[in-house]
Amino acid sequence: MRSQVNRILLLCLACEAIAFSQDTHYAPRGQLIPAPDCFALKGAWTGAANRACRPEDHQEWLRDITHWRMERLIRVGYNGWRYAGAPLKWAQSSFIQPQMMVQDRYFYDPEKGAYTVDRYLDDLETRYGGIDSVLIWPTYPNLGIDNRNQLDMIRSMPGGVVGVSKMIADFHRRNVRVLFPMMMWDQGTRDPGKPWPQAIAELMKEIGADGINGDTQDGVPLAFSEAAEKLGAPLAFEPEGSPSDEALAWNVLTWGQYTGDFGFVPGVDRFRWLEPRHMVNISDRWNRNKNNDLQYAFFNGEGWESWENIWGIWNGVTQRDAEATRRMATIERSIASFLTSSGWEPFYPMHRYGVYASRWPLGVQTVWTIVNRNEYDVEGRQMSVPSNPRARYFDLYHGVELTPEKEGDESVLSFPLERHGFGAVIATDGLPDSDMQQLLQKMKAMTAAPLSSYSSEWKPMNQKLVETAAATHPSNSENMIPIPGGSFLFKVEGIEIEGSDDIGVDVQYPWEDSPRRFHEHTLQVKPFLMDKYPVTNAEFKQFLDATHYHPKDDLNFLRDWTAGSYPQGWDKKPVTWVSLEDARAYAAWAGKRLPHEWEWQFAAEGTDGRTYPWGDNWQPDAAPLPYKARTMRGPAEVGAHPSGASPFGVMDMVGNVWQWTDEFTDEHTRAAILRGGSYYQPQGSIWYFPQAYRNQQHGKLLLMAPGYDRSGGVGFRCVADLQ
Repeated sequence: MRSQVNRILLLCLACEAIAFSQDTHYAPRGQLIPAPDCFALKGAWTGAANRACRPEDHQEWLRDITHWRMERLIRVGYNGWRYAGAPLKWAQSSFIQPQMMVQDRYFYDPEKGAYTVDRYLDDLETRYGGIDSVLIWPTYPNLGIDNRNQLDMIRSMPGGVVGVSKMIADFHRRNVRVLFPMMMWDQGTRDPGKPWPQAIAELMKEIGADGINGDTQDGVPLAFSEAAEKLGAPLAFEPEGSPSDEALAWNVLTWGQYTGDFGFVPGVDRFRWLEPRHMVNISDRWNRNKNNDLQYAFFNGEGWESWENIWGIWNGVTQRDAEATRRMATIERSIASFLTSSGWEPFYPMHRYGVYASRWPLGVQTVWTIVNRNEYDVEGRQMSVPSNPRARYFDLYHGVELTPEKEGDESVLSFPLERHGFGAVIATDGLPDSDMQQLLQKMKAMTAAPLSSYSSEWKPMNQKLVETAAATHPSNSENMIPIPGGSFLFKVEGIEIEGSDDIGVDVQYPWEDSPRRFHEHTLQVKPFLMDKYPVTNAEFKQFLDATHYHPKDDLNFLRDWTAGSYPQGWDKKPVTWVSLEDARAYAAWAGKRLPHEWEWQFAAEGTDGRTYPWGDNWQPDAAPLPYKARTMRGPAEVGAHPSGASPFGVMDMVGNVWQWTDEFTDEHTRAAILRGGSYYQPQGSIWYFPQAYRNQQHGKLLLMAPGYDRSGGVGFRCVADLQ
């Protein structure tokens, strides 16, 4: 019986192999369709000789993948009506799209309390030629610090929904489309109370957004497109991962995450080949050399995710890559109509090894996009075209006309290509139109200097610790614990989910020359006083009553209070929904300051390097029980867990509320170090803001504006300096 089953299985496998081989000889590998076999460089040890690809090799390969495309579209019942309609047509020329963190200081000025869209766009225009769309990211990695869900985080941005709407209008004024992310892993925070497709579509319509990026999604389900269309506000959906071929009909954008698949010979993007109107933005976030991204994009007529601010970690584009982006994008924007041609012909035959081109016919004109993958310049004969006495050829990259050399029934075009460089040619009857002539003039000036003259050096961005003024006169030191100070081995690790141990991750202390995840340094800690408990609601109300303090940005300020007071019975609970600025204002009133992180850790750890304030092993009674619902119950009263005392007697350091300490800034980012973790633990995903209960761990909360930064999981305690 078993042998019969095995024979049946083998027969089925054989049938599948036959069917597959009939489908194509060049099956996609992930998102990329492989090049013709003749491009493969063969080593002498293989016993096979290298040979140039012949025209018949190219035609055989092209017929194969064209047949595969036709059959795939039939098999999935493809209907491309969303690409044909005006509402989403913008996506077809969305070549450069940064993922932009809302905490970027070029986007929002926390001192002025205003969005600075023009400053943000002007900077990108100067550095690499501007953008076509922007993916604005307000959620991860802060998501999960409390129970605000992904849409609540958008509503918490400065000005709320009205402010966000005006900010989007500023982008639209500069002809830049706006996308936001959605993360379907966000099932542990506040329930939106309605189906996610409806909730997302309604908010996007309200703020005037243009599209949605599907974080961690291999295709955004059709229900999301239909929900937006039902409201009369279609959205361009862009999954992070590869959608199914069927989903291509409603996911009009995709990321191309080719990392690890960048071969010397570029691959043909599967989805771009199935539907040339489909825009792919290559995303290779951590790589510091973007040449593969840019060359693969240019070869495929697609775009690039120009992602520099990666979760508050700055991975800036080098001068060379920035200039290459400017040149590539300038050409692509000018020939956008060619790059959606159904007659796209990848791997148009070229004369020189390592030079690859795509042919894009449109009417009586044709454009070629060309990349030189070699590490050396290639000059002279590059390509042959059928002889046409009426045709004129122009080198779009260098902005000059080419003189063809006739060879039989063909004409040979010669032009230079620098190493790892780009090229573009247009064939037209007579003079190009005025727009194309302007492009030629622009590119001639732009390419006067070679890309090699621009620096390829990558550098991390330095950070600074925001200075804290001394505080030597606390108004009330009754509930403060003296910390003697002394020599302290400050050893701490950032708990960022991503970034590995790359330079630039986490923060940079004054004694370090760059940001990094792991820190170790011996300090002489000066004696100080520390609040025995976190500041309570009752204490914060005393401050309000005495000063009538009210923040200019009052979004989410004391969100769990009503009519100017905390809920009944909450007097001894730590105050939350206070920003770093609110906490500093209280501390100044009290004649105190917020602790430096190493002071907080010294008070928690003492001199014996213990894991938790109370010792080396976790004690369930030393901190509140974690709360894992989609709501927040509020923190425990201070002093409710006396067994959690630190070596110096400081209480409630771990597991009740996170506590504000130091702030770090660089040119683009702001972040605060949080200590101690909180009681709130949203469930269902690894991507929520992780806890840091151990003494030698800290959390890094990205800062934008007080209303956005305030959290139901964050409180604070104060310190004072001892003279």
